[in-house]
Amino acid sequence: MEDRKTGTLSLVATPIGNLEDISFRAIKTLEKSDFIAAEDTRHTLKLLNHYDIKKPLISYFEHNKKQRGEALIRLLQEGANIALVTDAGSPGISDPGEDIVKLAIQNNILVTMVPGPTASIMGLVLSGLSCDRFCFEGFLPHDRKARRKRLEMLETEERTIIFYLSPHRTLEVLGDVQDALGNRTCAICRELTKKHEEILRGTIEEMITELSERESIKGEMVLIVEGNLNAFKEDKDKWLSMSIEDHMKLYLESGLSTKEAMKRVALDRGTSKRDIYSQYCIRKE
Repeated sequence: MEDRKTGTLSLVATPIGNLEDISFRAIKTLEKSDFIAAEDTRHTLKLLNHYDIKKPLISYFEHNKKQRGEALIRLLQEGANIALVTDAGSPGISDPGEDIVKLAIQNNILVTMVPGPTASIMGLVLSGLSCDRFCFEGFLPHDRKARRKRLEMLETEERTIIFYLSPHRTLEVLGDVQDALGNRTCAICRELTKKHEEILRGTIEEMITELSERESIKGEMVLIVEGNLNAFKEDKDKWLSMSIEDHMKLYLESGLSTKEAMKRVALDRGTSKRDIYSQYCIRKE
């Protein structure tokens, strides 16, 4: 392998609460880095002090990411090794980490990652809901109109849905989720890995009732919502109500070839392409 004159950008996952949830590799990477770029340097300093790591800190967050990102790239181009950390969890997930990764790749800088805690996956597993297929939505928009529009797009989503919740908007967001998706089964995972870790399971309506009775809602939360289990059934019922001929005609008129139309019809109706051929093409011969 050829020698690299540029430095390496290492994305280092850090604990989401319990400081013991850090890997040996993460500690070694932080110790060997020339600089540590952090979302909140004061927050990261507590972690570094806990493990007696003394390195220059550079703030890198949403509102300075353009100017500071360019400065970080210059340091990397000069040969410095930089570790990037977020306030908690894995950099790049719902934070500006993804921007510096793109910038580094554009500038042919080696990017690597030290994996570790991720609140979204931990919340998903602890929710008790299906983990086979899921989608991550992160924080919903602050603007209510934009938030409701995003939620409406998820109405027919069959996979388990993962959201992040801020404590001061929890009830408002839960209300919008219920309005858009219905009163589905869900789980709220709060203060994960911390002393007061709490997992609430039930319907969205039950979550709203439970949290409304509290004097205050504290801590970042992960909201796991059951997918629309009826979405596929409803679509399938709609397709089965059509004749094979009308179903094929729909796709043929859209410009698909007979072969491609048969594939789509078979998928819609939950059957094989051979069955569609026997019921449509052979009948046409």
